[in-house]
Amino acid sequence: MKRELGIARCGLACCLCSENITCKGCGSNECPDHDRCENKTCSMEKDLPACYMCQEDCKKGLLNKIKPYAFTVFVKRYGVAKLLDCLEENEKKGIAYHRNGINGDYDEFDDVERLIHFILTGTR
Repeated sequence: MKRELGIARCGLACCLCSENITCKGCGSNECPDHDRCENKTCSMEKDLPACYMCQEDCKKGLLNKIKPYAFTVFVKRYGVAKLLDCLEENEKKGIAYHRNGINGDYDEFDDVERLIHFILTGTR
């Protein structure tokens, strides 16, 4: 885990991403989609560092997918540090953020609350 990379504007966990090993996270403009990311554009227009700082319950861009949306809801409830702590603990338990390409254990959910429970406990 590269904790210093933190959580992207959209809620994805840059700290666990293995898609681009040279990327320095969402804020670095090195993300492959940084120039066309709807979540980055929207949060920048609102002068917010991330979607989880917004008061709206939004499903724009990547927030229409369960993982980034649930991570954003998690941060709104518990904070970024708690999410990073849980992801780090879960990684030690063998829970993979990316297992097959960009899909991993956090992608196997269709319910936000069940995914949040999984993040908190590391159990289904």
